[in-house]
Amino acid sequence: MLSFTKTAAKATIGFAAAGLLVATLAGCSMSSSSDTPTKSSDSSTSSQADPKPLADIPALTGVDTAVKLDAGFASALTTLGLTPGTVGTATLTDGSLHFPITGGNVKYFDPSEKYRPYVQGSIQHEGSGFSLAAGGTTVELTNFTIDPGTSKLYGDVAVNGTSAATQALLFNLYGGTLQPLQMDGDNAILTGTTVHISKVAADLLNKTFSTDAVKSQLLVGVATITVATK
Repeated sequence: MLSFTKTAAKATIGFAAAGLLVATLAGCSMSSSSDTPTKSSDSSTSSQADPKPLADIPALTGVDTAVKLDAGFASALTTLGLTPGTVGTATLTDGSLHFPITGGNVKYFDPSEKYRPYVQGSIQHEGSGFSLAAGGTTVELTNFTIDPGTSKLYGDVAVNGTSAATQALLFNLYGGTLQPLQMDGDNAILTGTTVHISKVAADLLNKTFSTDAVKSQLLVGVATITVATK
């Protein structure tokens, strides 16, 4: 737990949650190097040996990451003959997939300093995901982990119940259409980042379903992340 007074802790957690959301969804440029599955949350380019974070949330609790599916993505699935579905605790409501946040942590450093990434940690979504099925083959993408330092989303992949990859780079996040932060009670909400299929995921899906139609950086939808600040 944070070692602050109750009032200060609430303010600090809210501040950190806002910083976390912005850094998570601000995204990185969609270059060919963005598909390299290397997490950066444990490293920094700063010359400062032991910088102190402005805020530190050691345990994230709720609420969820939602992705409003793009009409083009839905059309592509139909063209490919793929049937989507939910896995575990994920839900599909009004065209949006919802994945409950189950854990993680975050440290928020002063973005005006040279320490990078200035938000470090992970946002975990254990026990949920979605599936794509066709011709007796079902691919499940589950247990998503967002790395706020790189704006990448990792996850596990299973084909017909057999593990095919563990915490592979599945999606890239790009925040070019990011909207201002909103608060709903004690929840911090940020929406507008676009979610794109990574080259790793595209290659895996193409191989599994014997096609070449799944393109790297295919737009999946627009994400909204909601984090409980207390």
